[in-house]
Parts: sequence; structure tokens; C-alpha cells
Amino acid sequence: MKVLLTATLTLGFVASAAYAETPKPSEFVEKAGASDTFEIDSAKLMATSKNPTISKFATKMITDHTKSTKMVTAAAKADGLALKAPSLTVAQRTDLTALKAVPAGKTKDELYVKQQKAAHAEALALMKDYSANGSATHLKMTAAKIVPVVEMHASMLPTL
Repeated sequence: MKVLLTATLTLGFVASAAYAETPKPSEFVEKAGASDTFEIDSAKLMATSKNPTISKFATKMITDHTKSTKMVTAAAKADGLALKAPSLTVAQRTDLTALKAVPAGKTKDELYVKQQKAAHAEALALMKDYSANGSATHLKMTAAKIVPVVEMHASMLPTL
């Protein structure tokens, strides 16, 4: 019991440490941009999946994440931020490379879903945190608008 409690507390601290401090507006824009770029790039790889459910989900990811990119960009401009082109994290680049390397089929579909679960959990944590604690007014309102969309995406994943 003591080991289980210690493990649970440790996992809780690790999870909360990921967003222990709300990112600065420019960091939020960078993280949101990387998240959207990863979602779009990985979805483009999966939009032609033979599994119609995966294909439909991937197409929705392209549409929704293109929209959220535009929303965050407009909010950043409204908040007076200079924008840089989004750059994928090392982990995101690694995930894309892995997805590209797997031949089309069930294994690729399963890898995509696994990656999407992790990516949406991270994106949801970022959006929720910034919508609650962010310092840039327009970005904060935009993050709040994006939260339900990411929640919907995350809820779709177990059914794929």
C-alpha cells in the first residue's frame, strides 16, 4: 500500500511538473504552434488510411488544428506578440519519423492513435492551464475556446 501511494504521489508530481508554471505568452504560442503542426503533419500521413474511422479522424484533425492555428495566430497578434514559424519538439519529430517508418495498415493506425492520445493529453493540459492562468488576454480567451475542441478530440480516440 505504501509503495502504491508513493508511486501515485510521484506520478502526480511528475504530471503537474510538466505545467507547474504557466508559460509566458510567447512560450504558449510556440507550444500551441508545435502541437498544431504535429497534429496536422501526422494527420496528413493518416488521411489515406484504409480504416475509414482513422481516415475521417485524421481529416478532422487537419481541419480543426488548421483552425486553431489561425485562432492562436490572430490572438497573438491582438496581444502584440511577434510570431515565429512553429517548430516541432524533438519528441514530435521522433514520433513523426516513427509514424512514417511503419507500413500502412493496422500497426500504423494503432501507432497513430497511441501518439494522438499523448499529444491530445499534452495539448489539453497546455490549453486548460493557459485559459485559467495565462497573462495575455486574447490568448487566454482563445485557449478557453480551444479546450472543448481538444476534449472532443480526446474523447473520440478510445473509439478508433
